[in-house]
Order: sequence, then structure tokens, then C-alpha cells
Amino acid sequence: MAKSAGDGWNGVTGSLTGIISAVVSAMCFGMLAVLGKLGFARGLGAGEILQYRFGFGALLLLAYLAVADRAALRAGPKTLLKAALMGLLLYPLQSLAFMSSLKYNPAATTSLILYFYPVMVTLLSTLLFKTRLDRVVVGSLLLLVAGCALVFFDAFLRHVSPTGLLLAAISMLIFSVYLITLEILLRGENPRTVSFYCVLFAAMTYTVAAPPVNFVRLDVAGKLLALALGLVPTALAVSLLYRAVDAIGSARTSICSTIEPVTTVLASALLLGEEVVAVQVAGMCLILAGIVLPNLRTLSATRTARS
Repeated sequence: MAKSAGDGWNGVTGSLTGIISAVVSAMCFGMLAVLGKLGFARGLGAGEILQYRFGFGALLLLAYLAVADRAALRAGPKTLLKAALMGLLLYPLQSLAFMSSLKYNPAATTSLILYFYPVMVTLLSTLLFKTRLDRVVVGSLLLLVAGCALVFFDAFLRHVSPTGLLLAAISMLIFSVYLITLEILLRGENPRTVSFYCVLFAAMTYTVAAPPVNFVRLDVAGKLLALALGLVPTALAVSLLYRAVDAIGSARTSICSTIEPVTTVLASALLLGEEVVAVQVAGMCLILAGIVLPNLRTLSATRTARS
């Protein structure tokens, strides 16, 4: 049966929505490192920062869905089991490995290793989902790897701890598995429902690990920072990530998500006063080219469908 013009338009707009969701999600995730540094500067511990992040994230998503989409709050046992796998197991393990790596290695070194995940996700997607690995995708991945290497160029100039290197690699592998697993688990599910309960389960994990007993002692700026941790790199970032994976798959989402280090570097310069050098700007340009390259067809199809 031939597809109608409406079906083609819906497919194009769905892909474009997925691309936009992945990019905005990555930009929100990119604020996590900056907000985390601000939290550390105020004397907050890692566990406390994660608790505020997921605790307020769950509350904000609950408030939004209660107003905008109450049906998304209804979840059967199968859906809750899927969310529990993500929120109780994969998310905490990845966060723990990443934070532990920071104890041994500079943030740039750990981040550089983490951002190898688009290559890993694309390879796993090719093996599991028979995703086509053409020259455009390969070229995009090469641009992304080169761009991240330049953005985190100082990682090559610092001492690398074998323990930290191993933990960072484990974090990258878990995050890659997380995205692949997410693509599988979202089949037949409402992304809003799964994302909410995933954040809720993660919040339960970190509340047990680090009860938020010090929140009432925070000043107004501290409370606003805790709220920002829940809103930007959690409620917005996670819900948009799930929407993107559901729309365009884990491989394309991971490629689009490489805008995250660009956001982190620029936000660090604006909010933390960190210097951005020319080699990092060059890396950002490569990352942007690597994101745009595999999505040119979708952008071109959008213009064609509108004409």
C-alpha cells in the first residue's frame, strides 16, 4: 500500500522533532557539569547534588504531567519494570562510575572518554538493529571524535590514572548500553511515562543514599540551584532524550547529543569565567559539522515536503 503525502510529511516532521529533541536535551545535559561545579563551590556533596537533581526532577515532571497529560502517569507493571531497570540500575551505575572517575582524573579526561559513546552506540545499533552504517555516518563519527578531542584538548596534557581511565570507560559503556536498552524498552510505550518513572526511581535511589536533610538550611540561591538541577539537566533533558530515542533511534540521538560538550564549554565560559581557546572553537565547529552531516537528508526532505 503506497504512503500518502500526509504520511510522508508526518515521517519527516517526526524525524525533525526527534533531532530537535535530541539537540535540546543534550544542551540541557550540558548544563549539569556547570551546575554541579556551582554546587561544589557552595559546599554540596556529590550525593546531595544528585539527590536534588533527581528529587526535584521527579517532582517537576509529576507537576507537569498532572496538568498537561495525566494519562502519562498511568503505568502498568511492565512499564514500571522497564523504568525500574533504567532508574534503579543503569542510571545509578553510570553516574557512580562517572563521579568516581573524577576522583582520579581531570574532568576533561573523563569527558573525552565518555564522548566516545556515539561511536559505541552506532556500532551496537548496527549489530542489534541492522542500522545502516554508510559513509555519511562514518564521516560524521570521525568529525565528532576529532571535535571532542579538540574541545577537551587539555586532557592529553594531564596525567591519566589507570583506575580513573577504567572507571571512565565503564561509564561510557554503561551509557551506551543505556541508550540501546532505552530504544528497545520504549517500543510500544509512552516516552513521557517511562521518563517520569525512570527519574522517580533514580530519585528514590539517591534519596536513600543521601537524604535531603540539609535542603532547609540552604539560602535562596542554594535552593534555586537545587531547583535548576531538577529542571534543566533532569526533567527537561531526560524527557526530551526519551522522546528523541523514540522518534529517531539511539544511534542518531547519540550523534545529535554530541552538542553537549559545546554547551558545557560555552556555559563554563559565561557562568564560571573559564577560558575558551581557539583549538576548542575549532573542535566545536567539527562537532556541529558532525551533527549536521547525517541529518542533511531530513532537513532537505522537510523543505521538499513543505514546498
